Amino acid sequence: MHPRYLLLLAGFAFAQFAVADGPDDRQPTDPHSITSASSPTARPVPIEDLFYSRRATNGTWSADGKEILFTTDMTGNQNVWKISASGSFPLQMSYSKDSQNSPRTTRDGTWINYRQDAGGNEQWQLMAIPVQGGSAENWLQQPDASAEDFQYSPDGKSLVVMYKAKTGSTHDLALLDRNTHAIRNLTNEKSPGYLWNIAAWFPDGKSILAYRASPSFTDASVFRLDLATGKTDELTPHDKEAQIVATSLSPDGRTALVQSNQKHGSFNIALLDIATRKLTWVTDTGWEATSPFFSPDGKHFTYELNNDGRNDVYLCERASLKCNRLNMPEGLTGQEASPSPWSPDGTRLLLAHQSSRRPSDLWIYDVRANKGTQLTYSALASLDPNSLPQSQIVHYKSFDGKTISALLWVPSNLKRDGSNAGVVLPHGGPTGQTVDTFNTTAAALAARGYVCIAPNVRGSTGYGIEFQKANYQDLGGGDLKDEVAARQFLIDSGYVDAKKVGITGGSYGGYMTLMAIGKTPDLWTAAVEEYGIIDWYTMLQHEDPFLQEYEKTLMGDPVKDKTVYEAASPIKFLRYAKAPLLVLQGENDIRVPKEEAEQVVDILKKEGRTVDATYYAQEGHGFRKRENRIDSLQRTVNWFDKYLKAAN
Repeated sequence: MHPRYLLLLAGFAFAQFAVADGPDDRQPTDPHSITSASSPTARPVPIEDLFYSRRATNGTWSADGKEILFTTDMTGNQNVWKISASGSFPLQMSYSKDSQNSPRTTRDGTWINYRQDAGGNEQWQLMAIPVQGGSAENWLQQPDASAEDFQYSPDGKSLVVMYKAKTGSTHDLALLDRNTHAIRNLTNEKSPGYLWNIAAWFPDGKSILAYRASPSFTDASVFRLDLATGKTDELTPHDKEAQIVATSLSPDGRTALVQSNQKHGSFNIALLDIATRKLTWVTDTGWEATSPFFSPDGKHFTYELNNDGRNDVYLCERASLKCNRLNMPEGLTGQEASPSPWSPDGTRLLLAHQSSRRPSDLWIYDVRANKGTQLTYSALASLDPNSLPQSQIVHYKSFDGKTISALLWVPSNLKRDGSNAGVVLPHGGPTGQTVDTFNTTAAALAARGYVCIAPNVRGSTGYGIEFQKANYQDLGGGDLKDEVAARQFLIDSGYVDAKKVGITGGSYGGYMTLMAIGKTPDLWTAAVEEYGIIDWYTMLQHEDPFLQEYEKTLMGDPVKDKTVYEAASPIKFLRYAKAPLLVLQGENDIRVPKEEAEQVVDILKKEGRTVDATYYAQEGHGFRKRENRIDSLQRTVNWFDKYLKAAN
């Protein structure tokens, strides 16, 4: 599934877990226990270095297992490259100023497919180039449809494509003939906002394992879909209060691996017997266990465990259900699963790893040797990891006693004298989570003396379904108070001046920035918002139809619940804002259209406030071109240096 939609979903309890059993075991962090490290090598890392350090993502095995296809922004744009699985200098396979992702080779290894949009419009076309190089072809040829995911049939003659019509709110499955490029619909979803996606093909190639999910990401069911008749057989009972999603199928087609939050509201892994519909639970954790994948011989499987924003991969024996954590560094380790992390011979796993100090790189993990080897090296030599502040996970109590987790970056060589500047970093979504990535905004600010905190406020994923639903019809209410409590944590640490706290975020983080400076104007000294929502009503008029349905799941019916929409819209409060505000926006944004940013600027100018804006051409929701990412972060740093760090 395309990353703009969430990881939907994901037991014996394992004695080898050396972590808390779940979110309920978190204890508040004493703010005074936070320290600033002494480092003679600490320096303001050049912003250019953060972005000339590449990111290697979207990895997949070639058909013969000898090469890895992946995407990287080595040229400044996200394009398709390949590298020997044993290590070599990578070779660029495609070039475009538009974003490319999800490369995969056909079953016979002759073609590479990948997705490409135009100017950030997120209308993804399914492109193909010969594996030895050559001109690109468009296999989808549907300019008003977007290919969100795809998988090849066992015989390699066709693909199942998850697609969305530009003017539609639903996601359906279609069968694409590889040779003729003819398309035939497999599903015809009628419920607004619902989506279908493929998990796997059955070995005979006559049916697929798929799942259907709601726009709220709170319920989903697994189906077997017959390609000839279109008949759907629901393999799991539909439960509006639970999600169950399949991700992998055993080689004999008898068992599916699924992830579900039926167990106490947290995602766990189970084996689903296709014939009997019986679930055998593999994990029983309060954290988030997701993304299970069978090995090619079916004797092993993997899954990921998100423990409070840090991610590990586990390897399990199918017969005994014994699982062990892979020996990888601390941070964010995930499986590169397009369509599987396993090498064709089942001896190796393709992983991606990053942390607050290191950008995303691909690793090859030898299962028999129990050892990972780094395959790509994305960071510039000048980007010394030891010169970057290390992230740490902290916990604090919010206004109503809820425990909130946050990532914290403390600059080196600070004095605990209450004189330093701090910045709160709200995440997007709201159905999302800040995890331990290579966060360029936090790295740039913390390296320049700003103490940064990124809270996972109510409404975030990763802490159970009850916590995820805790912001229903209360956007900009309790979650804003959680952000305010993060601000107080910075002050209570003894490092941060209460008169020098700023806030910045993108998408829902941009919305939260606007709500913060408008609804609690005396708490913030400066702010930068990227593509944030100002008015939920105007959003409904202009945003992508699927996101319209998602919005309704958060706030209800826009007519019946009009007061909810009004209370949650920053336009109601923005005239009270005092903090100087910088607005950054892509001109082709289909999620938070440019009109939202223009309204922000117009209101603040009429009120005589300090406001500035930059609009980026040929950019959508988030900036992809290197020059624009450098420019936007440099503007952010300059804004805070001028209006926050220098504040009296």
